[in-house]
Amino acid sequence: MEFHQEEAVNYFDQSIVDYKEGSNRLSKHLPKMMKGYFDFTEACFADGNISKKQKQLTALGISIYAQDEYCIMYHTKGACEHGASQEELMETIAISAALGGGAALSQGVTLAMDTYDHYHQTMH
Repeated sequence: MEFHQEEAVNYFDQSIVDYKEGSNRLSKHLPKMMKGYFDFTEACFADGNISKKQKQLTALGISIYAQDEYCIMYHTKGACEHGASQEELMETIAISAALGGGAALSQGVTLAMDTYDHYHQTMH
């Protein structure tokens, strides 16, 4: 997936905005359920014995395996925000591909790496 920088900003950022807007829409109709879901996920990613970076990389590996494009972008961004290196991201992709085969590898070497490149450049 080759993007020009402007297209990448629109694609990655817009995809995350789309997810948040969809979540807000569901929250208006199912506020108790969505609050419970977001409270739970926030607690899962809070400080603990596992670093926030490692939690994001773990979630990324699972997202790649599950081929969940929104979560791939979201957790790649989260990994970047918590200082993940390109090498750490690539090892995460490799682990996911070891379990998920070609489908996981294709998601990792395209969407996850493109998202990493975008957010790594904008954060540094």
